[in-house]
Amino acid sequence: MKYVTLSLWMAPEVRHSMHQFVVEHDGYEASYLLRGNDIGTDLQTLLFHVDGFPPEPYRAALEQAETVREYAISTCPDETFFLYVQDSPSATGHDLVDALTRAGLVIVSPVAYHADGTVGLTLVGPGGTVQQAVETVPDGVSVDVREVGEYDSRRLDTGAALTDRQFEAVAAAVDCGYYGNTREGGVDDVADELGCAPGTAAEHLRKAEARVMADILEQRPASTA
Repeated sequence: MKYVTLSLWMAPEVRHSMHQFVVEHDGYEASYLLRGNDIGTDLQTLLFHVDGFPPEPYRAALEQAETVREYAISTCPDETFFLYVQDSPSATGHDLVDALTRAGLVIVSPVAYHADGTVGLTLVGPGGTVQQAVETVPDGVSVDVREVGEYDSRRLDTGAALTDRQFEAVAAAVDCGYYGNTREGGVDDVADELGCAPGTAAEHLRKAEARVMADILEQRPASTA
């Protein structure tokens, strides 16, 4: 069984309005589709984790979104929030999901809608279906195949919820010795590598560490002692 990791891009006029909101507004790094019912039908019921704050501008955009039927927001202590939403997919969105699932592949959560306008997702299925899925995406959607390999859920789950910027921060921290036995680099070094303020670099690292630690706890079986 194989997996393929894709990065999709579509023009702003085709992109969902709430993804476009993340692209256009500072403070919103990505929204992650965690769960969904009736994906590909005329009405989707979806659960997102939005890495952005504050929620009020996002809520105002939801009120203006023509495809949104109903929604609810629940804020988190780490300045992110969960979003429950009932939404009618665009024709392009409907065709995209239909093409990928019809090819015999399963979409693995989360699906990441990044602030750079790309959509990152992983598909799992028989190796012969990967190329078929890429070839059947609708017009107007460009596809970049980032990785193909043998499926191992542990490998894909580790760090899956990190934004690209958080991943870059962790990579920079490892490179400069921030996580070494004797710490050789500091937050200032990470900030220099990222080209941002030290406070911003520290925030990226804090969020990345919190998510990875939470993933580890969730994956470990509960103690029977």
